[in-house]
Amino acid sequence: MFLNNTVGVNTMTEKIFLENPYLSEIDARITEKKYLKNKFYLKLNRTIFYPNLAGGQPKDEGKINDIDVIDVFEEGGDIVHVIEKNINSDKVHLKIDLNLRFDYMQQHSGQHLLSAVFYKLYNGKTLGFHIGSEYSYIDIDISDFNEEEAKKVETFANKVIYSNLPIKTYEILKDDVSKIPVRQKPTVDSNIRIVEIDGFDFCPCCGTHCKATGEIGIVKIRKWEKQKRNIRIEFSCGFRALNDYSWKNSYINKISNILSTKDKDVLHKFEKLFTEYENLEKDNRDLREELLIYKAKNLLKESQLKNGVRIIKKIFIDTDFKEVSFISSYLKENENVLTLFTVINQEKCQFIFSRNKLIKVNMQRILKAIQNSIPEIKGGGNSQTVQGGSAPEKADEILDMAFDLIMEGI
Repeated sequence: MFLNNTVGVNTMTEKIFLENPYLSEIDARITEKKYLKNKFYLKLNRTIFYPNLAGGQPKDEGKINDIDVIDVFEEGGDIVHVIEKNINSDKVHLKIDLNLRFDYMQQHSGQHLLSAVFYKLYNGKTLGFHIGSEYSYIDIDISDFNEEEAKKVETFANKVIYSNLPIKTYEILKDDVSKIPVRQKPTVDSNIRIVEIDGFDFCPCCGTHCKATGEIGIVKIRKWEKQKRNIRIEFSCGFRALNDYSWKNSYINKISNILSTKDKDVLHKFEKLFTEYENLEKDNRDLREELLIYKAKNLLKESQLKNGVRIIKKIFIDTDFKEVSFISSYLKENENVLTLFTVINQEKCQFIFSRNKLIKVNMQRILKAIQNSIPEIKGGGNSQTVQGGSAPEKADEILDMAFDLIMEGI
């Protein structure tokens, strides 16, 4: 990507974030600079910015000389920093968002711990990992997972956290990989960096991590779901877990106050109320259905008869279209009934034209004839039932035209 128009001497970027992930500010020197598509791409002699990589840890956020760094990526072992304003000086000052960095460290170290526990308890291998803006997840190659197993994993992981085991990072040679019990094989042949949770877990990784498991704070599994033959585990660690607990605790307290019950009894009270609600909804649906049938029978009395076919024509105002569809479906079960209904709600008009299957009228042709005269009408259907919509001012015209065409065709 970079041309030979270098600034200073070209040297490989020193990745300070691997040596000291807690360092939030540092001075550096620009070794290469390129301008492309209104952005400046900088290589530095050293950096504290963690880049976008193929793994699950996101890049750092921060500034170079008070200019926002909009992207950070790796190129041939160097770290490239992308900014939108030029920097004339070779010397620069770097500052990252340390709170965000530490959050990523908690999630990443927590992921290593969770993956290790899954591997030790269920021989579950981690297939994928991602840190999101609110929650993180890992994909584990186990086929089933339940509440009891989740508690077992959480308990084990948090006991390791409370043991405050040191988390160490170091590089080994390819020939030395077989000498330690790595949880997964490295994807590179050189500069193999191992993250070790003091004798408990060994894993190749180039991310930033806490210095001890105690800094992870807590690991909480939020939920899980099936992903083909695997299980996706959503979790949060540290301050994220605290924030997650805080809003849930607030919600539970508010709900318990509304329900006038203890927080531990909220679920039981809710299940009871929900059952009552479902029963009321069923009773309400039955009553509404009885009312709609009553309305349908009344409409049948208002029908116009021609050649043995009862035609019912009506405009409904501020009525649920689903209820009108129910009335239409109920009426067309009568072997000699054809219904022409339009519904006007606020600034919208809908229509449904339907007939009994024994009546020899093609409703699709009726709709197409109307659309030829009023092209803005949208709709479709089959030979027995059509429906669609239009502007409210077209309701009368559509209904009258449909009625006239029906009367001519019967």
